[in-house]
Amino acid sequence: MKPAPDLADAEYILPLKWADDAGLAELADYLTRLSRWLPVTVIDGSDPDRFAAHARAFPPAVRHLPPDPLGVLNGKVAGVLTGLRQATAPCVVIADDDVRYTRAALEQVVAGLGRADVVRPQNHFIGTPAWHVRWDTARSLINRALGSDYPGTVAVRRAVLEGTGGYDGNVLFENLELLRTVRAAGGTELRADDLFVPRLPCSSRHFRGQRVRQAYDSFAQPARLMTELSLLPLILSGLRRPRRLAALAAAAVAVAETGRRRAGGTAVYPPTAALWAPAWTAERAVCIWAALYWRLRGGVPYAGRRLRRAGHSVRALRRRLADAAAAAAPTPTPDPQPKETDDRPQTAHARQLSRIPA
Repeated sequence: MKPAPDLADAEYILPLKWADDAGLAELADYLTRLSRWLPVTVIDGSDPDRFAAHARAFPPAVRHLPPDPLGVLNGKVAGVLTGLRQATAPCVVIADDDVRYTRAALEQVVAGLGRADVVRPQNHFIGTPAWHVRWDTARSLINRALGSDYPGTVAVRRAVLEGTGGYDGNVLFENLELLRTVRAAGGTELRADDLFVPRLPCSSRHFRGQRVRQAYDSFAQPARLMTELSLLPLILSGLRRPRRLAALAAAAVAVAETGRRRAGGTAVYPPTAALWAPAWTAERAVCIWAALYWRLRGGVPYAGRRLRRAGHSVRALRRRLADAAAAAAPTPTPDPQPKETDDRPQTAHARQLSRIPA
């Protein structure tokens, strides 16, 4: 086990790209608090006018930089990779712009790097529980029941990602790609399902725009993909059999409730949260087929582009890392062949030739 690091060993990287500055004052307040605890870098891919407005609003202690021109399709990954290039601390906390760490949660996630190379905490929404917040919470509960949720933040040992040359920036499910890259490099992952990190809810408009894109993430998880593709036929077959449909809804609630009770989840998830699971299940049953349509069209729309690949398997990433290591290894220089010697007795003529100066 590695020594448990603390905040003095850590930096915070926040990739940002905004088209609306409605939450700028609140974000600046959060960054002010955060910068008292550890160094903070914001990699801002917003347009020049907004970048300048952000520079004026953010506290002076925050390092505010544009992303490097890395040529990757996923802008968030470009921000993270740029931040990693700038970082000097051995431990890095990477977080979306809606994540709101408390100091206690930040200390815990960094300390977790004493036991693993990457730490994956659990997000939970704070603020007014609007309908779409409850809806998306059901997704988190189902993920918790079936394994672990995928948060908008991780803590990672910088040396691991430096050793891999970062992670692929041309995939949609970038958090999963980062986690799998660490594991492919031989690193360990800590699923801190009992470490709850607050997160602000998005607008209902933004939520609606994410439905198919989130479903597309399942193409990086083949077993989950096949399960989700089977949901719509099950629902349609139950339309004339209400009991079957009721049983499917009850099963969704039961799975979500299992996730709510796991690892202290009842402390942050209300008792009614699992009741929204049937709505999320029905949504995913439809959206996964829409995601399949986009897959067949060449990829899901993302920031004016199309991303075909959701993520790589750990096996594929191991092959890629092995190939990169082999390509970087120096080509061995063959040993020079020793000259053959002739141990036969020299003739008088040969002895005479050997005395002739060269």
